[in-house]
Amino acid sequence: MVHHPTPPSGKGPRSECGTAFAAARTPVSLNVTSAGDRLVVTVSGELDLDCTQQLHRTLSHALEHADADLELDLAGVAFCDCSALNVLLHIRRLAHTDAKSLILRATRPAVKRLMTLTDTLPLFAPDSAGSDEGLAAPSKPAHPTYSSSDLAAENAQLRRALRTRATIDMARGMLMSSFHLTPQQSWQVLVTTSQHSNTKLHLIANALLQTADGRTLPDPLAGHLATAVQAHGNPAA
Repeated sequence: MVHHPTPPSGKGPRSECGTAFAAARTPVSLNVTSAGDRLVVTVSGELDLDCTQQLHRTLSHALEHADADLELDLAGVAFCDCSALNVLLHIRRLAHTDAKSLILRATRPAVKRLMTLTDTLPLFAPDSAGSDEGLAAPSKPAHPTYSSSDLAAENAQLRRALRTRATIDMARGMLMSSFHLTPQQSWQVLVTTSQHSNTKLHLIANALLQTADGRTLPDPLAGHLATAVQAHGNPAA
């Protein structure tokens, strides 16, 4: 028998007759412009599973036509989940096979928090510090060189990011199923629980997955999770 985390009072799974919750959504906008020998992709809106194909298509096309590096301006992105991050990591790998880089030119706290929690933020950093506005450094040679130690470190970061992201995605799915949360709500629940319990996000996700084997969450963590679900979950039907 599969065990799910015990829902907080009034927040259990609702009947099929319950009113569906529709969160307000900011449409995604992607715009490609030139900046010297680089292309800049400016993204705004909310990046989640629903827009990954559009994001991948736009970035792939821009990378194909970029003479040098591809810059990503996410200053207008209010929300980003692991599915969108997966697209960014894939495009980054494609860029490196073509002796290019995918550089994060500007961002907002939501994106930076996701990349920090998954240890992927350094993978999108330019070789040198940017300007005061948080922009990437001036153009560097289009064919960067990487030492074996640099590549080994990046590969280790990517492997860790892939493992933690898979665990986090499965935990989000469990929360969505158990408490009828949207993808964004499930992410907010995990982040809030992480912040209030001072516990790494992937450790919380792993503990949640272990409840499927009949294990229970530690009392402090279970309490923080219940509070987060109440704060970010759907109103009772």
